[in-house]
Amino acid sequence: MPILNNLMQQLVNGLALGSIYALIALGYTMVYGIIGMINFAYGEIFMFGAYAGLVLALTNYVNVYVALLGATVITMVLGVVIERVAYKPLRRSSRLSALISAIGVSIFLSSLMVRMKGPNTRGFPKLFENRIFEIGDFQITIYQIVIIGVAGLLMLGLHLFVSYTKMGRAMRACSQDRDAASLMGVNIDRVISVTFAIGSGLAGAAGVLAGIYFNAVQPYMGLLAGLKAFAAAVLGGIGSIPGAMIGGLMIGLTEILGITVNLSQYKDAFAFTILILVLLFKPSGIMGRKANKKV
Repeated sequence: MPILNNLMQQLVNGLALGSIYALIALGYTMVYGIIGMINFAYGEIFMFGAYAGLVLALTNYVNVYVALLGATVITMVLGVVIERVAYKPLRRSSRLSALISAIGVSIFLSSLMVRMKGPNTRGFPKLFENRIFEIGDFQITIYQIVIIGVAGLLMLGLHLFVSYTKMGRAMRACSQDRDAASLMGVNIDRVISVTFAIGSGLAGAAGVLAGIYFNAVQPYMGLLAGLKAFAAAVLGGIGSIPGAMIGGLMIGLTEILGITVNLSQYKDAFAFTILILVLLFKPSGIMGRKANKKV
């Protein structure tokens, strides 16, 4: 059945792309859920992760798993440094001040990478052979299997970490009431640093997966990817980890759908169109909860 095979093909393509958006979106939603701030530098951390994977692959000829691990660790450290330098001093300031600082960090990181590696697009080395498996007329590549599998494992690991570890319980407590959690002995600074580290590490891993999938990296690759991931976080319900996963997959599937119906020139607009439509009917997002403020 050609229609069914084509549908399955586009579903796999959308899941692979959406998995990358979902990993970045998790960083947005985790930070917002705990300190109520949007870290617009996650797109650039995603870009740094891609370049870290590129450098590791070129200098040491490592395999894909070592490149992923190395890029994840590097971006985790980068995320903690950014939080301590650019966000911690503004924690008691207005949200506008934190937002301006986040935009400044985003511009700084992209400009720094242009200075370090130049503005041109660079090819990503082949870390393994991209074999194609055929199931009838339906095809799936090794690249897609690795991207979906790695993203799925990272999301599962994050869910288990948040649900069953002591630090995960502390993160959930801070998300509900930071002041009350502090009174109960939770180290708020440590929780926030761990949150930034995990979110940045996921974005860095997503950068390596994107480099493998698209075979290209460039200093401004994080701009649009970051905006789409932010749209995914809002779509799923900002502050909701399952919502960020669902939102990322929906954005990826919608973008692939736009290409499928020969509207590739509008594929970037599809992500924000579906965001607008969902928010018109459910402003808190798919899995978000309406906040009741006491006055």
